[in-house]
Amino acid sequence: MARSRRQVRWLKDSEEHDYPAALSYLKLIYPPKIAKALVKKLSGASVTHFKAKDIFRASRLSLLGISNTHVEQDRRKIAAGKALSPLLLVRSAASATVVIADGYHRLCAVYGFDEDAIIPCKIV
Repeated sequence: MARSRRQVRWLKDSEEHDYPAALSYLKLIYPPKIAKALVKKLSGASVTHFKAKDIFRASRLSLLGISNTHVEQDRRKIAAGKALSPLLLVRSAASATVVIADGYHRLCAVYGFDEDAIIPCKIV
């Protein structure tokens, strides 16, 4: 599905506003204390890298299309050469999946350019 091998630029670390967004999402699937602990671990985690297609497989989520406004905003950022924030991921042993705590729209946007793109992530 690689349409264009456009070079995606990434920030060296997650942006501060990514952590409250991750907490908001994680509190939907974990008790608040656990969600807060996970976000604290994410904030101190090192950045690592995975292929876009592998993150999708591990998350078991569907690819959002370009009709999604947030995906389209991120696609425009990529086209303009703006750097994106690394994804925040949580390993869920209970479901044997990876939870995308923050960055789902970014992942979908990048995948549309290159499914083999290497994506910086923080994962706990």
